Amino acid sequence: MSYIDPAMRDMLDTFVHETETMLEQLDEILLESERAGSISEENIGGIFRITHTIKGSAAMMGIEGISNLSHAVEDVFYILRDDPSKLDLVFDTIFDLVFQTSDFLKREVEKLQEQGLDYVPDDPSGLIQKLRQQAAILSGEGAAGGAEHSHEENAQSGNEKPARYKIHVFFSDDVQMENLRAFMLLTQLKGCCDYLSSDPENPENDPSLSEEIAKNGFIIYCNPSSSIDEVKQTIENSLNVKSYEVVDLQEHDEAEKESEQGEGNVNADSGSASQQTSGGQKSSSKNSKHSLISVNQAKLDQLMDLVGEIVTAESMVGSNPDLRGLKLDNFTKSFRELRKLTNELQDIVMSIRMVPLQTTFHKMERLVRDMSKKLGKKAELITVGGDTEVDKTINDAMVDPFMHMIRNSMDHGIESPEERLAAGKPEVGRITLSAKNVGGEIVIEISDDGRGLDSEKLLAKAERNGLLTKPMSAYTDKEAFALIMAPGFSTSEEVTEYSGRGVGMDVVRKNVEQIGGTISISSVKGQGTTFTIKIPLTLAIVDGMNISVGKTIFTLPIASISQSFKVNDPKQIIRNTNGTEMILIRGECYPIIRLNRYFGIPGGAEDITEGILIQVNNNDSKACIFADELIGEFQVVVKPFPIFFSKYDLKRRGLSGCSILGDGTISLILDSNNLICEL
Repeated sequence: MSYIDPAMRDMLDTFVHETETMLEQLDEILLESERAGSISEENIGGIFRITHTIKGSAAMMGIEGISNLSHAVEDVFYILRDDPSKLDLVFDTIFDLVFQTSDFLKREVEKLQEQGLDYVPDDPSGLIQKLRQQAAILSGEGAAGGAEHSHEENAQSGNEKPARYKIHVFFSDDVQMENLRAFMLLTQLKGCCDYLSSDPENPENDPSLSEEIAKNGFIIYCNPSSSIDEVKQTIENSLNVKSYEVVDLQEHDEAEKESEQGEGNVNADSGSASQQTSGGQKSSSKNSKHSLISVNQAKLDQLMDLVGEIVTAESMVGSNPDLRGLKLDNFTKSFRELRKLTNELQDIVMSIRMVPLQTTFHKMERLVRDMSKKLGKKAELITVGGDTEVDKTINDAMVDPFMHMIRNSMDHGIESPEERLAAGKPEVGRITLSAKNVGGEIVIEISDDGRGLDSEKLLAKAERNGLLTKPMSAYTDKEAFALIMAPGFSTSEEVTEYSGRGVGMDVVRKNVEQIGGTISISSVKGQGTTFTIKIPLTLAIVDGMNISVGKTIFTLPIASISQSFKVNDPKQIIRNTNGTEMILIRGECYPIIRLNRYFGIPGGAEDITEGILIQVNNNDSKACIFADELIGEFQVVVKPFPIFFSKYDLKRRGLSGCSILGDGTISLILDSNNLICEL
């Protein structure tokens, strides 16, 4: 038997998304307050509203564990809302418990995503008991359950008072199950209203009300606990609310009396009127979020794929050989308009998929906080450029690498307070996580002011593990630093919760390479270490230079190209001791990669003077790719290789995907990073 009512299937994704969003907000508030050493009344109210909302939504879904645990946190902050000074009694304990609650709820939400209706909950009773003990301490002599009922009774005590406000709410057109949406909104408003009723009443009990609510809207009558602004804010933060109108019933009644006495007509609720008349523009601006809807990422991926197909089809039409030599003015004009619209559609879809890195950065703040406590170290995380946007797929793929590198910095880099003071450093270590947009890629740096890397120790450890491919003396510092990303390599002498298994940095390298990125390491012993990651803005569409080798077409991402040139004199080509061809450019030697030989392509140019060299960069490594000719610059849609090609490890061989060109031919997309690494 399913733990969750199958009737709630359609609401499950929405519940998961909303709860994830609110838990992120909860962590942000907690981290901000803990750093400040105090919590504002605004943040207390914020935590109360978040937990109250989660409680109500979980109760509606029938998930008692999440609902009861959220209720326990809500009770604590209900007490603190009345008297914030009480927090001084249990500051550290409360924050630790709420962080533990947040972690528990995140795990449950993840299970809901994975298991769906087969969800099997964990028991939160231990956490609930601890929270109730803290509520009892805060409330004095009352039992732990005293706080549990106090605000519910308070809300009910106002039933005799007539409603002050009438709120007419309309939900988004495609929301479905409007009766449950109405119930969720009522549940959210309980925390900020002394009196609450609705028309229709008890919408959760009658699914047939959905059609009525969708057509006529949902009416709420309320008396706010503090101000109507708090009620408005709660409504605005609720998803799937398209619009709402607030009427002050007292002002409305007074206006009607004045109208009857012939003293002129007065509009109901000046605040509401401002939303409809002179403030119509203001209302549109303030409530612009009402037009926002949450969309399943799978649908966005499908939309991106369709746009890619449109881009390809448009190129095929423009390159149709049947049209060559024909003067078709009307067709040319129409095709230009089609291309313009296609580009605009592509830009819009791309922008929809772009998300800021800020949310991911906030998760790292929590990681630093928890590790500082467990390791007995003092450290702070400084974030810069959190508003930098990347493709949603890339953002999700970067969570694990960020976590591994932050853990690495905390565990290996940042010293204990005693060590830092002895070394003349501040007691509190600093880790900086920054992001910036450079050209067509995102540059992310994770740096710390810790003990740094010791290249000699790294080489010695690598030699013991049999990881060296040349004599120790032949390794540069950067090559030595790169060894920490080798499979099975670890600088820890013992396995701990955070390190010693030799998989952390190896995972980082693989994940970064999978999304077409690169990673490099720089370090100064005793001063700190910096990880630099370069990743593309998107994986879907790239600006590339098409080149030909024999009858094969390759696409080389523009971002990796420094220059292209022809060689007029074969004597410019030199060979090193292992036979690799090199070319001297402005005093530097660059290895040459002949694509025809590398991939075994027949018919490619062999004479160096007959083809063209393209200089590409891979961090500090550079090379020149030799091809027959440059075809031109194109925007191509990246397609993954069919699954049966996975056994050939094409990524490692320097191929990241393929694309269909306008004439129907297939272009192979080159990964210059792996090409250079294979030298």
